[in-house]
Amino acid sequence: MPHAFPFLGRHRGALLRLGAWSLLESAQTFLVGICLARALDQGFLAGRPASGLVWLVVAASSVLLAGPALRGVFGQLSGLVEPLRDGLVRRAVGQALNRAVADPARAAEAQRAAVSRLTQQTEIARDSFAGLVLTVRSFLFTAVGALAGMLTLAPQLLLVVVPPMLLGLVLFLLTLVPMAAAQRRFLDADEEFTERAGALRVGLRDLVACGTTDAAADGARELIDEAAASTRSLARWTAARTLALGVAGQLPVVLLLVATPWLRDQGVTTGALMGALAYLVQSLLPALQTMMTALGAAGSRLVVVLDRFVSSEADGADGGGARVAQAGGPGPCADPDPVPAPGRGAAPAVWCRGVRVSYGAGTRPLVEGFGLTVGEGERVAVVGPSGIGKSTLAHVLAGMHPPDEGAVRLAGRPVVGHSPQELARMRVLLPQQGYVFAGSVRENLAQLDPGAGDDRITRAVTALRLGPLVDRLGGLGADVDPGALSAGERQALCLVRAYVSPAPLLILDESTCHLDPAAEEHAEEALANRPGTTLIVIAHRLSSALRADRILVLDGAGTAFGTHESLLRDSPLYRDLAGHWNSSG
Repeated sequence: MPHAFPFLGRHRGALLRLGAWSLLESAQTFLVGICLARALDQGFLAGRPASGLVWLVVAASSVLLAGPALRGVFGQLSGLVEPLRDGLVRRAVGQALNRAVADPARAAEAQRAAVSRLTQQTEIARDSFAGLVLTVRSFLFTAVGALAGMLTLAPQLLLVVVPPMLLGLVLFLLTLVPMAAAQRRFLDADEEFTERAGALRVGLRDLVACGTTDAAADGARELIDEAAASTRSLARWTAARTLALGVAGQLPVVLLLVATPWLRDQGVTTGALMGALAYLVQSLLPALQTMMTALGAAGSRLVVVLDRFVSSEADGADGGGARVAQAGGPGPCADPDPVPAPGRGAAPAVWCRGVRVSYGAGTRPLVEGFGLTVGEGERVAVVGPSGIGKSTLAHVLAGMHPPDEGAVRLAGRPVVGHSPQELARMRVLLPQQGYVFAGSVRENLAQLDPGAGDDRITRAVTALRLGPLVDRLGGLGADVDPGALSAGERQALCLVRAYVSPAPLLILDESTCHLDPAAEEHAEEALANRPGTTLIVIAHRLSSALRADRILVLDGAGTAFGTHESLLRDSPLYRDLAGHWNSSG
């Protein structure tokens, strides 16, 4: 990876200290084979057993060098591993914050990806990197000691041992790139399936309501098939790696035994042959096999995980498998240049032209060439399958997700370029999860207009028929315990907050889903009848669509905008949605 060399360069001091301690390991490896050869040639085979025993004692004593070497190695290892971990943590946090700021609509997805990176992926990278440093270091310095020992004993030994070992190593290196690709493909499929499963769980109610469970299951099945195919590919390359391990790990020993007569003819002593065998069996080949195994397993994981942190497209990968719907131009019943209904104001409450929205560079657009006009005081419902982008469109209209192209105006004013306080006076966006903070009931209800008096708040409470709830909480001055409220009660308080706000445009993004149908109907009617209010509802029930003046259908291939009757005639998707809602009661 291109980032590896700059990182190692910044920590060359730790590398040099690590190498210095590892030289003790080279010396220990060198002495074992040399001492064994000398014990045989100059001791036991020469009729001098005492000399042979002395050489064996020296060989055994050399093992004591391994203790200080390992202690020094592990002491310096943290100088490489911990900076890597700290850098990955900073990068993961920065990416998550940048993604959340750039796209608030997908902040939850960015948070899930950041948690995965901070907990699982960072530790995978840390542990894999530490293992690789240890194993590669061990092989390199063991090889230096072993090859130097064989060169000292008899240079002919290198002609027999080195070629098969290099052949196996080359075969192994040739499998690294395709194995990393297979590992990346598997992790991508697994990550996308996890994201899709989470999205399906959250949107299960919408899937059932829209009758799209079969399509959602088909999409998940494709991801499962992709994960299975990537697993098979990974298994094939693992088999190829095993073959390379066999060539590098076993063939040198076999060739050494086969070539023994030739080596003896070349004057290689019995002690030199036994020393070479000891170098292979006890030092060189175990270190080589450990390194190849670590590179094939931990190395592939490390490359794939680091790629998610350092890739220029990393920000786009956080979201994983979020559903992105293709949208082209207007659909068969879309109004390419809609105009306000008769009697509406000259400046529409919502006006869009040429809008293109996507989830990031290189992704398919959610809508493209999108145009919409919503008149002042109009009520509009937005419908479509789960994951098609209804919430994202709501964030675009609210000025929280800037479009890639085009213009969005609220009451004639561009939605971009305003502070959060200015936007709060132009529109209110209520999400599905009602947010209630620790404070008084009054502070919660007047959050969007802190100057609102008790009379105005009381009128809002009365309009939404929430007097009993406020009384049960202890009145406007009572403190609220958010954890003691149900999801429906939190949504109800947020609806009052929207009613109290001065914003003329209210956008309800399934913010009544925890209310029963009767309470939902009354809340929508109360908000729609608030003076000077334009209401846009992300609908999850047919009743919400029927109460709207007009309905916007997002179908992934375009948009359709019209009344209930016209859409039943001209929009196949809306007919399917309405039919399923009716059959579901």
